[in-house]
Amino acid sequence: MTAETEVLSDSHPAERTERAPRRMSRHVVGWLLASPLTVILAAFLILPIITIVVVSFWGATEFSIYPAFQFDNYEFLFSSPVTYTVFLNTFKYAAITWVCTLLIGFTVAYFLAFHIRSLNWQIALFLLCTIPFWTSNIIRMISWIPFLGRNGIGNTALINAGIIDEPLEWLLYSDFAVILAFVHLYTLFMVVPIFNSMMRIDRSLLEAARDNGASGWQTLWNVVIPLCKPGIMIGTIFVITLVMGDFITVRFMSGSQSANVGRLISNDIGLLQYPSAAATAVVLLCTVLLVIAILMRFVDIRKEL
Repeated sequence: MTAETEVLSDSHPAERTERAPRRMSRHVVGWLLASPLTVILAAFLILPIITIVVVSFWGATEFSIYPAFQFDNYEFLFSSPVTYTVFLNTFKYAAITWVCTLLIGFTVAYFLAFHIRSLNWQIALFLLCTIPFWTSNIIRMISWIPFLGRNGIGNTALINAGIIDEPLEWLLYSDFAVILAFVHLYTLFMVVPIFNSMMRIDRSLLEAARDNGASGWQTLWNVVIPLCKPGIMIGTIFVITLVMGDFITVRFMSGSQSANVGRLISNDIGLLQYPSAAATAVVLLCTVLLVIAILMRFVDIRKEL
């Protein structure tokens, strides 16, 4: 330490004495302001997760469960080939739904952000996209059944148009119906964050790209998409977590012919096998957290928050 630094450090000891309590008081006030939210998160998020983890190690009989510390539930889960089939099916639904929602969501967001100049029209069209969310998910999902059925509107229209000669059996109670319902239910979760990212893009960057001779596709690939990565990642996290945890859509739209991890947990709960359901839920939670951690390695979503 130089002599000049020592002089500066010792020049105002009274000020340093006054600043220390101020910093301490601000620190205490910050903790006090955050404490209500901390209590709420601890009571309604952390405590239930801890309870699920604890119950996953318990034992179960045909009609009861008993406290224990054993790995039977996890051993049965990882030794059953059904588990891997169901998890693979869950990843398949999540991957296909993600691709479809990303393509649709990016297209809708791009149209609203760059092709609609009027703010009033942007708000009106955006609200139009949210109208389906004014009803229950189950109602919106079940509404596809009379459309996709063997004698439904879709098959009838195709037959009357001469496109097909007989009804298509795979339209309903199939993986196609499940993915269609997922895309319908969760596309808006992809549209909103991407649209938010696009609205933050400085329009002068697009003008600069055009002035330098970039085509529309080059501008999209080199300017718009890189700047939309945080929004795309947030939408991806929303869609993947919602699809992997959904079970009612798979049950109704597949006609109970297919299953995912959520459906496996639901079946265990219906059979009163709570420890087994808790173990499956813990594995699913760890899987989702691992997927989110991998996604967050690619982009810093804190810029969007």
